[in-house]
Amino acid sequence: MKRVQAILILMLASILVLAACSSNNSSSSGSNTSSPSSTASSGGDSSGTSGSSNTQSAKPKADPIHWKLGHTQPVGGPYQKAAEKFAQLVQERSEGQLVIDIFPSSQLGNGRDMVEGLQLNTIQIYTGTLSVTSNFAPKMGIYSLPYLFRDIDHAHKVVKGEIGKELSKELEAVGILNVGHWESGFRHFTNNIKPITSAADLKGMKMRVLESEVFVELMQQLGASPVPMPVGELFSALEQKTVDGQENPLGQIVNLKFYEVQKYLTLDGHIYDVGAILVSKTAFDALSPELQQIVRDAASEASEYNQQLSFEAEAGYVDFLKENGMIVEENPDIESFRQAVAPVYEKFGDKYGMDLIKRIQAVQ
Repeated sequence: MKRVQAILILMLASILVLAACSSNNSSSSGSNTSSPSSTASSGGDSSGTSGSSNTQSAKPKADPIHWKLGHTQPVGGPYQKAAEKFAQLVQERSEGQLVIDIFPSSQLGNGRDMVEGLQLNTIQIYTGTLSVTSNFAPKMGIYSLPYLFRDIDHAHKVVKGEIGKELSKELEAVGILNVGHWESGFRHFTNNIKPITSAADLKGMKMRVLESEVFVELMQQLGASPVPMPVGELFSALEQKTVDGQENPLGQIVNLKFYEVQKYLTLDGHIYDVGAILVSKTAFDALSPELQQIVRDAASEASEYNQQLSFEAEAGYVDFLKENGMIVEENPDIESFRQAVAPVYEKFGDKYGMDLIKRIQAVQ
């Protein structure tokens, strides 16, 4: 009996020893699974500090930030090409952290819709005329005063100088940043009724205008009937004769093919169409300082590229329009237009400030 008890005691001891060994092996295996970086470091450094550093560097990059850029111009024109340049620069320099998705041809709405989208941060960039921003920052309407600028050089010195910076603060106050100047050029009249050689020739015509009170007043002073309308609806309106004519820079007349539905062009240059790259302040403020600088630098370079493309194209627009059947009045009576629209300054002088208007006119 004692012999059987001894055998049982030996067997129990053996079982306990085997269990202890199994526990030690399991503990060792679990330690290797929880911190593989300590044995996988490239330099063979198994210290706790090195293991932590390698674990952090091995974390995957955050998902890229996607911004929507919208404009009203067609694919192939200077606006689209410059937008593509801007997007390329931002993506390359941010190493893919910030991606610009481009929506041309009013896919995100008309100009006013997109400016409102900037405030709501439903889109992040709008490139186009600053005229539509007067509905949100009224003082921006000063750029739309007729015959305010003598020539393109005068316009650039104002828009890119101290006055332009002052006016851009009006936009910032309503949640929009102006980070670059894009070229649109001077606006000219087209119509289907008759040649316009002086202000009197516009009397009675139905003319499409931007959704801006200055543009409406301009047409009324010229004796025309203003019809506010988004540019995306304009071709059909001209084709269906809902309106007799319109006014736009040469680039838009060509790129939006208005020459197919308009007969007469008058080169009067009544308004310089200030173009810009506008950014949602909400979206911009959410970026790191490094990404903010990348956006600003890319906008500056894309602005120069846009102007280069625009100036090169502008040189051939008039000949192109003549070749496509338009009758062009190249020397209208500009003084008759100036006199006819003088009351526009009287109406908006108090709103924009006559001192500011005179400062703009005085820039040399």
